[in-house]
Amino acid sequence: MGILTCENSSRPFVSFISGNGFLITFYAERSRMYQGQPIVEWLLSVAQQMKLGGATVINATHGMDHRGQIHSAGFFELADQPVQIQFAVNDEQATALFEFLEDKAISLFYVKQAVEYGVIGQSSLRDG
Repeated sequence: MGILTCENSSRPFVSFISGNGFLITFYAERSRMYQGQPIVEWLLSVAQQMKLGGATVINATHGMDHRGQIHSAGFFELADQPVQIQFAVNDEQATALFEFLEDKAISLFYVKQAVEYGVIGQSSLRDG
């Protein structure tokens, strides 16, 4: 595992790690709430507090849950819109994230895939 740093960055996360880890994807609906805030915002704040390197939220147009119910983003209503919240993390971060979530009164479907991750190219470290 190698660590690369970006000294000229004003972004809060200035270290980029390359190595092996996991891509963890959580699935939910945009309207899903936890502790008084949207689940997407709550998971992003958890990632920030745990100092995970970043997260990606992917909005979908349609999806089907484990009960076979179709969820979709309507033209006027996005509350039922399916979303994915993804984290690329190392083994220790994955363990800490799951231990943190296990203690919460929450139920989230997830997929955990083994991946290799990193940053490639010289400009990718400097070009925000």
